[in-house]
Amino acid sequence: MRITVVTLTFRRPLDLADALPGLVEHVRGVPGAELLVVDNDTIPSARDTVESWSVDHPVRYVHEPAPGIAAARNRGLAEAADADVVVFIDDDERPRQGWLESLLATHARENCAAVAGAVVSVFDSEPEKWIRAGRFFDRLRHPTGTELDVVATNNLLLDAALIRSWDLTFDDEFGLTGGSDTVFSLELRRRGGRLVWCDEAVVEDVVPAARATRSWVLRRAFRMGNTGSRARLHVARGRSARFKLRVVLVAHGLVRLGGGAAGVAWGAVSGSLARRARGSRTVVRGAGMILGAFGYVYSEYARPVPAPTPVAARG
Repeated sequence: MRITVVTLTFRRPLDLADALPGLVEHVRGVPGAELLVVDNDTIPSARDTVESWSVDHPVRYVHEPAPGIAAARNRGLAEAADADVVVFIDDDERPRQGWLESLLATHARENCAAVAGAVVSVFDSEPEKWIRAGRFFDRLRHPTGTELDVVATNNLLLDAALIRSWDLTFDDEFGLTGGSDTVFSLELRRRGGRLVWCDEAVVEDVVPAARATRSWVLRRAFRMGNTGSRARLHVARGRSARFKLRVVLVAHGLVRLGGGAAGVAWGAVSGSLARRARGSRTVVRGAGMILGAFGYVYSEYARPVPAPTPVAARG
């Protein structure tokens, strides 16, 4: 069994340095496993950090300068061309004991295309009351074996042979907006692949202070609504199907707008910070859904364009 654990990194040297010891420990504990770090910076800024681990451990480094998370994910798949299983994990996540073994055991038992594991948020510092009240970093969990409709790649095992047989890759159209994992899993489901939950495969997501804020939560909610609509329209087949889906997405977005606004109003009357906080997030997610249904693209991961180099005047 050949197993490639892939973590993507982009200018997060402290997160990567903290993540590597635990990731190396997990791959060393499973025969046939290796760790692949895909550096998505324009320059190979993480090379020295990663290659210092490569001397005595099953660790590889590759540099993927093409911008966007889809390009980095696809490089991970390409570099794991001989693997039986590919596992994606973020560089700001820390796997708990038994993580990799649990993913592999569920895959073997279920004989499925993908296995998603649990992600538990751990705050870097105490967040403001609005964040705690809204419970925005509490993620859904399911009994092991539950089938899912869509998954993210922050804790995900893929059956590499099936993925290659279907010629599935991550769509570059969603590389700087987010949502390429949504499109990927929707396409995987279209081909009959099963997505299964493993509740024992737990990773801790370290939430920095910069993300535990009202503005970040609302921006992320808008983006999730926006890319969610765009992803579903992207995989729809035929003009008629897309038109019907667009109507459904707009209707769902309007329901969120109305329900969220009602939650904010009721929270103000009742003095419930939780209702106000969750209502606010529901409103902006609904707005993102509606705008995404009409083609608006919100690029959460857009990178600044470097200023042009001045041309010296000719004398």
